Amino acid sequence: MSHPVYARIDGPIVMIGFGSIGRGTLPLIERHFDYDHAAFSVIEPGEAGQKELAARGITCHPVALTPENYREVLGKVLEPGKGFCVNLSVDTSSLDLMKFCREIGVPYIDTVVEPWAGFYFDTEDNAARTNYALRQAVRDEKAANPGGSTAVSCCGANPGMVSWFVKAGLMTLARDTGREITAPTDRAGWAGLMQSLGVKGVHIAERDTQARETPRPRGVFVNTWSVEGFIAEGFQPAELGWGTHETWFPENGYRHSEGCQSSIWLDRPGAITRVHTWCPTPGPQFGFLVTHNEAISISDYYTVGAADAPEFRPTCHYAYHPADDAVLSLHEMFGSGRQQTEHVILEVDEIVEGIDELGVLLYGHEKNALWYGSRLSNEETKALAPDQNATGLQVTSAVLAGMVWALENPNAGIVETDEMDHARCLEVQVPYLGPVEAHYTDWTPLQDRWQHFPEDIDEADPWLFRNVLAS
Repeated sequence: MSHPVYARIDGPIVMIGFGSIGRGTLPLIERHFDYDHAAFSVIEPGEAGQKELAARGITCHPVALTPENYREVLGKVLEPGKGFCVNLSVDTSSLDLMKFCREIGVPYIDTVVEPWAGFYFDTEDNAARTNYALRQAVRDEKAANPGGSTAVSCCGANPGMVSWFVKAGLMTLARDTGREITAPTDRAGWAGLMQSLGVKGVHIAERDTQARETPRPRGVFVNTWSVEGFIAEGFQPAELGWGTHETWFPENGYRHSEGCQSSIWLDRPGAITRVHTWCPTPGPQFGFLVTHNEAISISDYYTVGAADAPEFRPTCHYAYHPADDAVLSLHEMFGSGRQQTEHVILEVDEIVEGIDELGVLLYGHEKNALWYGSRLSNEETKALAPDQNATGLQVTSAVLAGMVWALENPNAGIVETDEMDHARCLEVQVPYLGPVEAHYTDWTPLQDRWQHFPEDIDEADPWLFRNVLAS
């Protein structure tokens, strides 16, 4: 595999956070950018990360960013108008860091709209804890201060890569239904295309089958990516983009009266809210309706008409079946009412089988449903890039693609991945994704259900969320 150098980055590159995603992103930056290695530094308070960075000869600033110190700390390591800030941390306000970088003209990227420490668990107002509220604050900042230095918001695997998959999937569906079209160039064109194709909604449908030989010990939370990140989002309310084809509203559901109004939230944690979905390898499966930024941004981006009375809007949500050890970890955590004190991320060398099958299921159209995505194995990952498993590489390669796009579009202002050139981003990312495939299926949420107990479903339209939500 060749490693093209996409750009020269003059000035300091500062990575915030050196967990599993930071460790995987570093070698991709080293491969694909020309820069002064002495000007690369990492802000990482974690002891394990500090030791690894020291062993690699990389400058580490062992400090945790806080609302009180972040401007001072970043002001000492960033240089106005140069370099790049790569935020891969938890418990730091993405919005505050983004605003500071834009003030001094430094390109910025993150993988999630993260709040300051304590937000997920100390805030009693569930509406305020939603990703809708976090995202809307970033969108308000975009509206108040358009243009300027590029800051890419939420550019990991999901949110991030999956938004590029939606566009690629729509072009595939258009081709396979006999429509000779060119890719739209703006939001209105893409929304009109989705509407014209009859797509009712999108599942971010994922199945992670990566496993190791050693059974999960009790009292340990095991995952294939950030445990802290998964616990935090799992405790947030379940959220989904709410489409115009829906005829029923959940009893524990709530709407938003401000902003884009593209989504609703349920008064229930996402990590114990199950939905019916489909992936190529397992076929029908349960997923967790964990809140993610892309569920809101995709429904917003593809809205036709006014926010409060749209002509068309797709339903969109995450439908996530994590690795089996992570499922057991969730079950133990919610059942006991206590978080595990020991966290373990499955390392690439201990995983003995499995893939991370992550894509988008576009449903409700004339061909029923199309899954488009990456089916990356841990074995393939070993050959493609070091220091990460398949889940990690799907994220880090999206960070790489987002950085390339930002450098090629230095004055785009604040952007989400839905607003970026999906073809260019996937051109950079696909070499790291293993098989990227399109699969049609005739499955619907009305199929493959146990019939021994009554369910509150509506057979008039199989793709209503009422049928997708597991009772």
